[in-house]
Amino acid sequence: MSLSSLSANYFELFDLPVAFDIDKEKLVRCYRDLQSVVHPDKYVNASEKERRLAMQKAVQINEAFQTLKNPLSRAIYLLHLQGIDSKDSDAAAMDGEFLMTQMELREELAEIQDFDALNAFLSSTEKQMQNLIKQLSQEFEAKNWQAASNSVSKLQFFTKLHEAALRLEENL
Repeated sequence: MSLSSLSANYFELFDLPVAFDIDKEKLVRCYRDLQSVVHPDKYVNASEKERRLAMQKAVQINEAFQTLKNPLSRAIYLLHLQGIDSKDSDAAAMDGEFLMTQMELREELAEIQDFDALNAFLSSTEKQMQNLIKQLSQEFEAKNWQAASNSVSKLQFFTKLHEAALRLEENL
C-alpha cells in the first residue's frame, strides 16, 4: 500500500462497509496495518514532501479511527456522509417531551448527594445510551436519516449528561 492510495472516506480507508454496525476487530487490525505503513521511521531518509505526506496520512488515519471506534462520532460521520449536519438537527429532535426529560434529568443530577444515588443515575444514563445505540443501528440500517439524526441528538445529550455525572463523582 502506498501513501497515495489511502482513501478520504473513513470507511473505505479501513475497508469497511459504510454502516453503523462495523467489525471493530477489523477496524483495529486495519488501523495497525495502516499505521505501520505511515510510521515516521519508514520515512527517515525520504524527501521532505514524502515525510509531510506520511505525517498527514498518519493524522488522517488517527482521526478516522477515533471517529469510527466511537458509536456517537460514527453516527455523526454517517449523517455527514448523507449531507446531514447533526448540529442543524438539534432543534428538530428536541420535541417538548424530550426537553422536559432533559430538564428533569439535569435537576436530578444537581440534587445527587451520595454515591448510591449517583451510581443509580450513571446506570440509568448508560442504559439510555445503549438503547439509543441499538435504535441508531436500526435507523441507519433502514436508512431513516431523520430518525437517526434525532437519535444522535438524544445520544449527544445523554453522553454529556453522563460525563457531567462522572465529574460529579470526582467531587463527592
